[in-house]
Amino acid sequence: MKNTTVIASLLFSVFCISAMPAATAAGAATVKITPLGSHDGEFCAQDRALIFEDPDGTRILYDAGRTVRGGSDPRLGKIDGVLLSHVHSDHLGDMHQAEANAGTCASPDFSVKSAPSSVTEEVVLAKKAKLFVGGEMGDFFSRRITAAGGSADQVLLVRFGGQRKIGGVSIAGVPAAHSNGLDEKFLGGALAEGLSANGVKAYVGPAGGFVLTFSNGLAVYLSGDTGIIADQDLVVRRFYKPKLAVLNIGGIFSTGPQEAAYVINDLVRPNAVIASHVNEAATKDGKFLPGSKFLEFKTAVKVPVYAPLSGKTMEFNVEGKCVAGC
Repeated sequence: MKNTTVIASLLFSVFCISAMPAATAAGAATVKITPLGSHDGEFCAQDRALIFEDPDGTRILYDAGRTVRGGSDPRLGKIDGVLLSHVHSDHLGDMHQAEANAGTCASPDFSVKSAPSSVTEEVVLAKKAKLFVGGEMGDFFSRRITAAGGSADQVLLVRFGGQRKIGGVSIAGVPAAHSNGLDEKFLGGALAEGLSANGVKAYVGPAGGFVLTFSNGLAVYLSGDTGIIADQDLVVRRFYKPKLAVLNIGGIFSTGPQEAAYVINDLVRPNAVIASHVNEAATKDGKFLPGSKFLEFKTAVKVPVYAPLSGKTMEFNVEGKCVAGC
């Protein structure tokens, strides 16, 4: 009996030791985040787009906007899913640059028109990707993607409280306080003419944000465009518990630097935050400009703040700590 117990203990020890490398590897897996801005190595006025890459290789584009140069932009690579927080032109993408670094960081040259299509739709079609939307946007984009040669099942609705999954990534819809009117430039015929004549936009449901939970366990809050809302505490922090946030800081149209700092410090309380939607040139030669909204935000926030410098990939672990590229 004694020999049997010793042998069993040895076998158990061998099993534990052999399992350790796999567990360690899984725990060390990182989420890669690559900004696709208008100017290489900078954080510029119109920058919105981020690519998230799960440890399993799933790649998701968030709010393509105007700085992704259409569906053939070589920076995209493989794209499995596209997230659209709302249909304002600077997120949906009514136009884009003809080439990298066209114009200035403060005022990029968007000379290529995409409307009445959009940069978002061009990417979905070119990459045969899934498009995740909320509100009343599901049927609208299903019809448009089908008419453009794609298929209706490429468009997946994910409303507040609901979740979808692509690869190892769970996608949850969360509220945002923002408008979501579709500009008439994306439409045609009498409807577009009537909207333009009356100075109103088409209604496609509320704007939103997302929480992505990756296969390594990291949860990331993507605010979309939003003001301060109680859901950032009650829903985002308490239920989804994100360790990393991507938050708009530009002001006027959504939270400014001080309001955004309150969201991070008191409501969402992540371990780190990536600033977004700054609406001005925040850097020059990759260095932060004095008096910028980014520096105001960074000074007011109690956790590490990162700038999405275009083309510079950052890597985050399960706790939202940047372990490379920051």
